[in-house]
Amino acid sequence: VQLQASGGGLVQAGGSLRLACAASGRTRSIYKVAWFRQAPGKERDFVAAINWGGGDTEYADSEKDRFTIYRDTAKNTVFLQIDSLKPDDTAVYYCAADPRAVWSGLKKELSYDYWGQGTLVTVSS
Repeated sequence: VQLQASGGGLVQAGGSLRLACAASGRTRSIYKVAWFRQAPGKERDFVAAINWGGGDTEYADSEKDRFTIYRDTAKNTVFLQIDSLKPDDTAVYYCAADPRAVWSGLKKELSYDYWGQGTLVTVSS
């Protein structure tokens, strides 16, 4: 499975962005897809995850009201909609996927075998 993240850019605080994670290769093996982000000088943190087939979702506790994860299985793409962007949202956003049919441990990087290259989101104040 290969993952390609896109949609990042420079946006003003209060604006919105939609990130995309396009999967290719053995996409039928995917069970879950997640977004993580890494701010400058900080560790990579979980943002949201979605069950590829059933659509169940999970969000980080801190920002669940501003983030929406959803998928378009016909396009093999998972999206992350971010609203009311804040300067603290500035980070490289990574998508990750995994074939294991386990809906737990979603916030751990080790729960995902496949990673995309990341897309940079910069929010100006």
